[in-house]
Amino acid sequence: MKLFRTQLAIFVAAVTLWPLASIAADIAATWPQWRGPSRDGQAPLTPVWPDRVDEATLIQHWRVELGPSYSGAIVAADRVFVTETRGKETEVAQALSRADGKVLWSAEWPGATSVPFFAAANGDWIRATPAFDGESLFVAGMRDVLVCLDAASGKERWRVDFVERFQSQLPTFGCASSPLVDGEHVYVQAGGGFVKLNKRNGETVWRSLEDGGGMNGSAFSSPFKATIAGQTQLLVQTRERLAGVDEATGKELWSQKIEAFRGMNILTPVVFGDAIFTSSYGGKSWLFDLVKSGDATATDNNISLTERWQTKTQGYMSTPVVIDGHIYTHLKNQRCACIELATGKERWVTTPFGKYWSLVAQGRKILALDERGDLLLIKANPEKFELLGQQHVSDSPTWAHLAVCGNEVFVRDLKGLTVYRWATATDQRTKSP
Repeated sequence: MKLFRTQLAIFVAAVTLWPLASIAADIAATWPQWRGPSRDGQAPLTPVWPDRVDEATLIQHWRVELGPSYSGAIVAADRVFVTETRGKETEVAQALSRADGKVLWSAEWPGATSVPFFAAANGDWIRATPAFDGESLFVAGMRDVLVCLDAASGKERWRVDFVERFQSQLPTFGCASSPLVDGEHVYVQAGGGFVKLNKRNGETVWRSLEDGGGMNGSAFSSPFKATIAGQTQLLVQTRERLAGVDEATGKELWSQKIEAFRGMNILTPVVFGDAIFTSSYGGKSWLFDLVKSGDATATDNNISLTERWQTKTQGYMSTPVVIDGHIYTHLKNQRCACIELATGKERWVTTPFGKYWSLVAQGRKILALDERGDLLLIKANPEKFELLGQQHVSDSPTWAHLAVCGNEVFVRDLKGLTVYRWATATDQRTKSP
């Protein structure tokens, strides 16, 4: 995938210059952004995951206590980046030693805000997952700020207050969009729209999809870069619509209204060939095809959007994974479903689990972290739901996205970060009766 190659090039170049460790860049052993190296929930194919998950195959390596956060862990060669909210007043980013969890540096800024009463159960703490490019850490704070930190020292390089810069409304639910770094730029849904910044100084390159922020404009979804129908574009889902944006100009290439209750378009849309899957709370699930077209309704780039199918299936917060032409997704009704992408046919639906899963796939295996602290290993089988194993990994809610890289699994719960390691053959023999 083009994005994966871009991220790999960034990492190789950056780590060559970065004096944090003598370890060569190994993208298979890192987790630099929301949903992993290629931003699609697909883990590298090595090392191969075990065929089951239990106390014999997954062993706790270390744990640190932290304040609450929904940010997933970001993993570099020798360190792990985490965020937290302290005292409902201050947002904090920290670098921890990957070896033992020791704090290497800490940075903080004001971050107090309160979500509406009907969302209070989801907390008043930092939400977005940072992005790391090998040199800098980009952290989106609740009060619609983006902070760029030197990854080696934690020193603040720049900070953008989008409410101040664009005179936009403070997002009612806090900034929740996880930034995307690509080349020399960083993209994020903030400031009442979709923004492209120069990653070296925070200067605005363009602003698109303007909606004003506030209650109805507080975007939840995170941007994704892909080449679809021969057009490289940024895929963005706002509270009301799905859109493709030109990376150079910010021009809207196409858009599609997405039905949702109170604008609950939360998950990140998924690309399948030249098609896009999305689903919403209070809406439906859809697969849209992007096609070359010469008719009068097409954009200047001769790209138009057509609906291939829709179903009554409703997603919620969990972004799905695609394996062998099938979507594996967690739904509003707390069930897991497998949908055939070509036709929209629902292959199977499970009994209920928790309210949210973060999903990471490797080959035909899926790790699902349930918000109740259960880690499930599932075989991607369109014929039936096939649970290979399950382990309880946290007594505290686990809303942050799972990170899986190298031989380690990073679980961020509301009270801390726990790092697990896949057991070696020696470990498993030692635990055997």
